[in-house]
Amino acid sequence: MPVDQKPKITPEFIRAAKSRGERVAALTAYDYPTARLLDEAGVPLILVGDSVGMVVLGYPDTTQVTLAEMRHHVAAVARAKTKALVVGDLPYHTYQTAPNAVANAHILTEAGAEAIKLEGGVAVVPEIRALREAGIAVMGHIGMLPQHLKEEGGYKIKGRSEEQKVQVMADALAVEEAGAFAVVLELVEPELAREITAKLSIPTIGIGSGAHCFGNILVTHDLIGAFPWFRPKFAVATVDVASAIRGAAEGYVRQVKEGGG
Repeated sequence: MPVDQKPKITPEFIRAAKSRGERVAALTAYDYPTARLLDEAGVPLILVGDSVGMVVLGYPDTTQVTLAEMRHHVAAVARAKTKALVVGDLPYHTYQTAPNAVANAHILTEAGAEAIKLEGGVAVVPEIRALREAGIAVMGHIGMLPQHLKEEGGYKIKGRSEEQKVQVMADALAVEEAGAFAVVLELVEPELAREITAKLSIPTIGIGSGAHCFGNILVTHDLIGAFPWFRPKFAVATVDVASAIRGAAEGYVRQVKEGGG
């Protein structure tokens, strides 16, 4: 079915994916053309992630991304008027309290986000509940939390120790109970990810968490090889866009130097 004939995907449609037995594929977009291309490819969930800080804005991690920058990129993606669900990340230090989370989430929804993602489990239950009470759909994010990269000392798999297993499972259950329609499991030990997926009724969307999650999400730049200077071990590029861009630019430089138009 052509994209323009497909129904608009909603948070409830994603929530019900597990009961339908339909796995969820999600990718990131930060601009209008990428959002359109992903939508035309049939991607059901597009995340305007704070990963924009690293792969587009040149920051060393996600903690420097501002709400204004997120609003800018959400608005660009929203202009593509996708059938896919558009989810926007609340950036670092924009949801320390429930009122703060709601006010800042409204900034992203007014820009075009149809749901909000925030990092944390038990610790952010008040914020998730407040967002839901305000009528804002929420996608959770547990396991390795990039916004806490500095405190955690890098990207580390979560759930290897018994203490971590208990905490990550508690986070998953708390996020679901608070009203999230799906939850990202980032760098969660694969067997624990399988257990969480079996226990929750909402879809688990894995990134670096093995094959047993109910869906998967990747940074599009990692998928297409557009950011060659760093790629997570779990991300396999299916094409090499970076080399294609370099090759095209090198050819253009030669053409101009040789007097071509």
